[in-house]
Amino acid sequence: MKKIAILGASYLQLPLVQKAKENGLEVHCFAWDDGRAVCKDIADHFYDISVLEKEIILKECEKIGIHGILTIATDICIPTIAYVASNLGLAGNSIECSLLTTNKSLMRKCFGENRIESPQSITVSEFNIKDFASFTYPLIIKPSDRSGSLGVIKASSAEECKKAVEHAVQVSFSKTCVVEEFIKGKEVSVETISYQGKHLIITITDKEITEEPYFVELAHHQPSAFSEEIKNKIHEISYHILAATKVENGASHIELMITDEGKVYPIEIGSRMGGDFIGSDLVQLSTGFDYLQAVLDIALNQYILPENVQSIAYSGVYFLSEETEFLLPVIRGDKEESYIVKKEILSGSLKPAHSSNDRSGYLIYRSDHRIVLE
Repeated sequence: MKKIAILGASYLQLPLVQKAKENGLEVHCFAWDDGRAVCKDIADHFYDISVLEKEIILKECEKIGIHGILTIATDICIPTIAYVASNLGLAGNSIECSLLTTNKSLMRKCFGENRIESPQSITVSEFNIKDFASFTYPLIIKPSDRSGSLGVIKASSAEECKKAVEHAVQVSFSKTCVVEEFIKGKEVSVETISYQGKHLIITITDKEITEEPYFVELAHHQPSAFSEEIKNKIHEISYHILAATKVENGASHIELMITDEGKVYPIEIGSRMGGDFIGSDLVQLSTGFDYLQAVLDIALNQYILPENVQSIAYSGVYFLSEETEFLLPVIRGDKEESYIVKKEILSGSLKPAHSSNDRSGYLIYRSDHRIVLE
């Protein structure tokens, strides 16, 4: 029986653990047992070890004799996975790739070196007004190494920028943040799969995001409603980003901003599946492509990359928060709407969405047209 190591044990990893079990794999799950480790009871073996402890995890994986290692939907595990895969000769991405796709400062530098036109940016560890002399407000401030919109704030003045930098540095693991030019437009993400250095774009996801200053994602829809001309530009820059950041194997999730003039700017890339049910649910619902199976097979080095993937339906997810209170009757209601795949209320109270953690429930749909709820 083949053995797979999965990093992380929250609800985000649950679909992956279930898919691995369906494949008859022996599942070894590594994560802190912080009360949210729901995969603990499903995995064959659970290790109460922080996913940042790469040396300890490497030793355990060596002892176990794993055949592959992976995660989905979370950035924090990526450097450890690359470290273990590189040391054990398993399919994965290089340590360099893991840093270029998790650290926004290194990512921006990489985009610049590879002539990928990006918003003007600077990395800082504290606020100094002289650093921003060449910038025009508003600016976007992001921790260098966190995901899920945590610590991401728009600042319209030096005073707001100072507060935002202090907050972003506080929540950053490296105690640094990226301050960048604000690009106004519509955001998309690009879901991709790579194997042995060859890449395939599976689909493009349209995003609905809260008003400034926090920019939290409240809905995702597939396929994208953008024109073929814009989609071609999206494809072109996405392949360029995958090559520049040295992605070789597995899923990637590329976030881009499309301006009203049709310019496409990179926001960031993660060398893992998109979270928010994008990779685990929406991709298969809209294309029929079994994304979870693909990432498992790639981790086990037994994959054949398809030539293309087509959209066969519309799918999406709406998230419940104070801003989307209109969803409550639909999520709570007993009426069986044919388009609803899954719905759940996760918290009794509705909060304003300042990060992805503030969302109180969700509704996933599949239909022959985009479902608009408002």
